[in-house]
Amino acid sequence: MRRRTAVLALGTATTMILTGCSTMSPGSSGTVTLNMVESLTNPARTDLLKDLIADFEQQHPKVKVNLISPPTEQADQKIQQMLQSGSGVDVLEVRDITVGPWSNNGWLYDMKKDLDGWKGWQAMTDNAAKAAKDAKGRTYFIPYGFYGLSLFYRTDLIKKAGFSKPPATWEELLKQASAINDPAKRRYGYAFRGGANAQSNATAAIEAYLADQVDPANGYKLKSGRTIFSAPEAEDALATYLKLFQQASPKSSVAWGYPEMVEAFSNGSTAFLLQDPEVIATVAQSKAISTSQWSTAPLVAGPGGKTVQPLATAGWGVAKGSGHKAEAVELVEFLSQGGASTTFTKKNSLVPILKSATNDPFYKTGPWSSYVTMTEHPEKYLVVTQPRGVAWWTEWQQKADADVQKMILGKTTPKKLLAGWDAYWTEKWQQEQ
Repeated sequence: MRRRTAVLALGTATTMILTGCSTMSPGSSGTVTLNMVESLTNPARTDLLKDLIADFEQQHPKVKVNLISPPTEQADQKIQQMLQSGSGVDVLEVRDITVGPWSNNGWLYDMKKDLDGWKGWQAMTDNAAKAAKDAKGRTYFIPYGFYGLSLFYRTDLIKKAGFSKPPATWEELLKQASAINDPAKRRYGYAFRGGANAQSNATAAIEAYLADQVDPANGYKLKSGRTIFSAPEAEDALATYLKLFQQASPKSSVAWGYPEMVEAFSNGSTAFLLQDPEVIATVAQSKAISTSQWSTAPLVAGPGGKTVQPLATAGWGVAKGSGHKAEAVELVEFLSQGGASTTFTKKNSLVPILKSATNDPFYKTGPWSSYVTMTEHPEKYLVVTQPRGVAWWTEWQQKADADVQKMILGKTTPKKLLAGWDAYWTEKWQQEQ
């Protein structure tokens, strides 16, 4: 999943991080100051958070919030330094790839008891409530939204190619994309991901082909206990995925990552794109295609008519070293419900955490409607948790991306690739025991 990478210059804020900040004690007036650190920083997002914080402070006059916004590329490292010091941070942004190591190190506060009876739970979607608790029922963060895949498609091009509706399965996607593909006219069927994070879309195809067999608690594991890469259906999935490159994608997409994929769809040169909801805002600004020429459809399914939605998420948590946990939890609650939550998800193009979104015109119509469809039909769009919190996740991404590129270049086969992935995860899990 792509994460926003816009950089915000900090000036004195960085100095505050490095010195650990010294605003933890209540002032003489009895005012408590909370230090809140964000991770996925960009200027517009920071301004939005400041507005939400101002609303919180108005409702809680004895609490002041100091927002710290490190550049995204350094943020998680800076937050880790602060957590290691044991002070200087109260509320922080926790991601699905950081919650594992940070909680294992004892740096995060379990909010479970504080949130008993919190009315916010009743307003949340099942996905959000599940994501807020780990396997042992601990709550280290409340998700503020989700990054989930849907299919962006050109309404005009599929109609011109003779199709009445967008593809619902990977096989249909291959068929439609191949029919539209015409390199001589610089028109291509699919915006293939062959570069950075290539493994994510390849894995999405594999999980779809195995939907009923996948362990919901571990999207890389079958209910039988073996890896998803060991199943024969996984080879069928990768064969279809490889054909998407060979029959329907520009050859240059062997090196495409997020920017190139999105640009290819936005400039009108490709008919299909598998991406996160944040792309909706980007495509909406395109000068090359009008709003009537594109939309989104639910994530394509496997042969069984079901698919797996590997939702990525992040949210707000409390540092175990905080001296003001009660006030910090109040801030997390405020950001996770009502108008604050709705505003944040809308302006950041996130899949919402609140049930009320299904009745919100913003989500019910246009490109957002596909996400509501998936949320309303969990029996078809199965939500699983991928093992993104393991210590070796970065190592895995680098290996898997390189393997996908070798496959599309003809240097390895789907069968050999899957054998390597099966051996990799089997060994890692055995080492954990």
